[in-house]
Amino acid sequence: MNIAEHNWQDIEARLRLDDRCVLPLGSTEQHAQLSLATDAILAERVAREAAAPLGVPVFPVMPFGLAPYFSQFPGSISLRVETLLAVMRDLLTSVTRVGFRRVMVVNGHGGNAPVAALLQEMMAETPGLSLKFHNWYNAPRTWEAAMAADASASHGNWFENYPWTRLPHAPAPEGRKPMPDLARMKASGPAEVRKILGDGAFGGPWQIDDATMQAIWDTGVAETREALEGPWQSR
Repeated sequence: MNIAEHNWQDIEARLRLDDRCVLPLGSTEQHAQLSLATDAILAERVAREAAAPLGVPVFPVMPFGLAPYFSQFPGSISLRVETLLAVMRDLLTSVTRVGFRRVMVVNGHGGNAPVAALLQEMMAETPGLSLKFHNWYNAPRTWEAAMAADASASHGNWFENYPWTRLPHAPAPEGRKPMPDLARMKASGPAEVRKILGDGAFGGPWQIDDATMQAIWDTGVAETREALEGPWQSR
């Protein structure tokens, strides 16, 4: 149930039947030759596909997250930790105020991990509220499928290369990129991170076959749907 395709009366009617909703969370940052909006595209799409058979409302994706390490790549945007947490608190407060009591944040960017702690804090503050933070891309079966395809699965490489994150004017390079020194990268500032990463991918193939990617995607959708179905805090 895509919020953009409904009015407020539709949502009020839905709330009489079900108090679940989904808030997708992504990031706008470099992904080598892929779209800068890759994390946002994937989070929103997997949320919509997972929620559709259940009729659960999915709000527009929050497209900005925490990516300070990529700030020297043009087009990348990073919020401060306190800003992201304040925005997510406001978003969650807005939906719970009108009656949503079971809310799942479908996250598409590893840097957004602090939001998980915020959800725990908000549940402690508000009895009866049930919140979930779901990293769709590394949920157990999805990650297992990725590892079976190629153990290099990571940022900006084949693992995020779907038909819907590609750009027509920027085809994937052939071959396999050597793995960069990620330990050094984590101990470096943004300028050095750019030097270490070059095009921005974390190593491994830039692209693999679409059939394998679709199988991983289908697993991710199914696992996200299962998380949306439950378990939730008893009411």
